[in-house]
Amino acid sequence: MPLALLALAIGAFGIGTTEFVIMGLLPEIAADYDVTIPTAGLLVTGYALGVVLGAPLLTVLGTKVSRKRMLMLLMGLFVLGNLLSAVAPNFGLMLTGRVVASLAHGSFFGIGSVVAAELVAPEKKAGAIATMFTGLTVANIVGVPLGTFIGQAVGWRTTFAIVAALGVIGLLGVAKLVPAMPRAEGARLRGELRAFRNPQVLLAMAMTVLGFGGVFAAITYIAPMMTEVAGYSDGAVTWLLVLFGVGMFLGNLIGGRFADRALMPLLYVTLGGLAVVLALFTVTAHNKVLAALTVLLVGALGFATVPPLQKRVLDQAHGAPTLASAVNIGAFNLGNALAAWLGGLVISAGLGFTSPNWVGAVLAAAALLLAFWSAALERRAPAKGFADGAAHGTVETAAVTAQAAATPVHH
Repeated sequence: MPLALLALAIGAFGIGTTEFVIMGLLPEIAADYDVTIPTAGLLVTGYALGVVLGAPLLTVLGTKVSRKRMLMLLMGLFVLGNLLSAVAPNFGLMLTGRVVASLAHGSFFGIGSVVAAELVAPEKKAGAIATMFTGLTVANIVGVPLGTFIGQAVGWRTTFAIVAALGVIGLLGVAKLVPAMPRAEGARLRGELRAFRNPQVLLAMAMTVLGFGGVFAAITYIAPMMTEVAGYSDGAVTWLLVLFGVGMFLGNLIGGRFADRALMPLLYVTLGGLAVVLALFTVTAHNKVLAALTVLLVGALGFATVPPLQKRVLDQAHGAPTLASAVNIGAFNLGNALAAWLGGLVISAGLGFTSPNWVGAVLAAAALLLAFWSAALERRAPAKGFADGAAHGTVETAAVTAQAAATPVHH
C-alpha cells in the first residue's frame, strides 16, 4: 500500500478521536462551564449534525479544487475547530469549535476514499479504503481511552490541544505524501449530482443508514445496559468500549480484505450476522462474559460493512464519485442519530435498557433486505439490455451492453 494511505489514516485517527472522546469528558466539560449533562450532550449532537451538513456542502465547494489541496484545507479546518474547543472561554464557543471540526469530517473521509481508491490497482480499492479507515478504528482502541485519561487527569482542554496537533501531523502528511491529483477532467457540480439519479447509489446509502444505525442503537446505551443489566462497574465501561473498538478494527480488516473479492455476499453475511447478534444481545446482556463477547461481535460485524458500502457507492457513482462518497459518510452519522433517537424512545416507553438491541436488529435486517433488492435490480439490468438489443436485431451489441452494465467502472 502507498505511504500516502498512512497520511490519510493519521487524519482519520485524529478525526475519530475527537468524535468519540467527547463522550468520556462530558462530566468535566459540564462542570467547567456550569451546564447540565444533557446540555453538554449538545456537543455530541452538534458534531453529528455538522458531519451530515458539512459532507455535501464542503464537497460541493471543493469541486473546483484539486483533491489533495481540498484534503489539506479540510485538515486545516479540523485543526482550527479543535484549537477553538481547547481555548473556548464559554460553552457557546466550545460548541462552535465542535461544529467547525465536524464540518471537515464527512468531506475528508469522502474525498479520502476516492483518493485512496485511485492510489491502487482496481482489485485493491476496498483494501485501500479500509487502510484509511483503520485510523478511525484505532482511534477507538487507543485515542479515545488515552484522550479520556489525559482529559480527566490533566484537563479536557489538553486533550483537544493534542488532537489539534494530530491534525497538524495529518495535514503535513497529506502535503508530503499524497501525490498531486488534479481535479477530475470535466468534474462539475451537475455531474456530481447526477450520481444520485442512480437507484443503486441511493440503495447503498440507505444500507449505510440502516446497517450502521443498527450498531449505534445498541452502543449508544451500552453504559446503562452494561452497568444495570450485565452488572459491570462504571469503570469497566471504558474497557468495554475499547473492546468494541477492537471489534471495529478487526471488522474493518475483514471488510477491506473480502469486499474486493465478493462485495455483495460479504454484505449479506455481515448484515445478516449483525441482525442476529443484536437480537441475541437482549439475552447475552444478562451475562458479563457473553455481553463482552457480543460487544466485540457488534463492532466487528458493524464495521465490516464500511469498506464494501463505501466501495459500492464509489463503483455505482461512476464518473462523479466524490460527492456521493462524502454524502455516504454523512449517512453513517445520520444512522447514528436516528438509531440513538429510536433507542431512547423504546427505553422511555419502559421496555428496558436491552430494548434498543431489538431496534438495532430490525434496522440491520432492513439493511439486509435492501442488499437483496439492490442485487436483484443489478441482475435484471444486464438481462434487460440484452433483450432490448435482440429486439432490434443487434445481439452482439446487446451482449457488449450487458457486459458493460455488469462491470463496475473503476477510477
